[in-house]
Amino acid sequence: MPSQLTLSKQYTQKRAFITGAASGLGESLALQLAAEGWTLGLVDINLQDLHRVEEKVRQKGGKPLSYVLDVSDREQYAEVAEDFLSKAGGIDILFNNAGVGDGGKMGEYTLDNWEWMIGINQMGVIYGCHYFVPVMKQQQLGCIISTASAAAIANAPQMSTYNVTKAAVLSLSETLKNELHQDNIKVCCVMPWFFKTNIMQYSRGAKEAKLMGQQSIAESTLTADEVAQIVLKEAGKGKFHIIITRQAKTMWWIKRIAPLYFFKMVKKLTDKKEKELEKIVEKEDKAKLLVEERGVEKF
Repeated sequence: MPSQLTLSKQYTQKRAFITGAASGLGESLALQLAAEGWTLGLVDINLQDLHRVEEKVRQKGGKPLSYVLDVSDREQYAEVAEDFLSKAGGIDILFNNAGVGDGGKMGEYTLDNWEWMIGINQMGVIYGCHYFVPVMKQQQLGCIISTASAAAIANAPQMSTYNVTKAAVLSLSETLKNELHQDNIKVCCVMPWFFKTNIMQYSRGAKEAKLMGQQSIAESTLTADEVAQIVLKEAGKGKFHIIITRQAKTMWWIKRIAPLYFFKMVKKLTDKKEKELEKIVEKEDKAKLLVEERGVEKF
């Protein structure tokens, strides 16, 4: 594919490190780069899926180096980064892709959950940059591609934790764009709208928030493979803000041109979605109660 080929020409040693590589966007990025013969550091907490992706990468012609890693673990991340750099001989592209989705109201979403999500979505990105940027500077070559979200723009209610972490990824990316330019290190920030992925699989928050995320994902027709193609193509062009879907791009511009209208628009859309979910939850609870009552009667 032309998108991958562009990156392969720019980074001829073809070494990439991908967090969250065992599913979704991370897996799609890995497989598309594997077809170009890249050496890939595959990182995830799911050992079974990691082995599955590792084998698929190998079949497509890539060279996998797999690591079971919780990206929020600073010491463990340092060890994995050192091992990858030793075996690969350096790094060309860092994909800060690992992330979790969740939501809940302020004061109700626990502080433990706040720290959990910040550790993965925010500190995981910071650790990746901290451990790999010095090597990229030495090489005077590299690219950092971090997955934020359209949530960094929208800041919808009941998603404060997720919004904060994704806005942090955007802010960090914008900072590094100028900071690392003189070292020939490119930076890209990916901000997709909802697409087919399992980001909600580790959700800890309110049932309604999880349902909202799952429903939005289910309604999307965009696949992880399609998002990966766009990311690799735009990164190959040197694009910084990689905003995916027309809806996300529209929100991006409205927020800049008419911020007060934008906030009202987001609130209206969120309220509508919440009412729809309330009906779904109410229906599910009634069905569950009916099953429980019949179960008791049978017993």
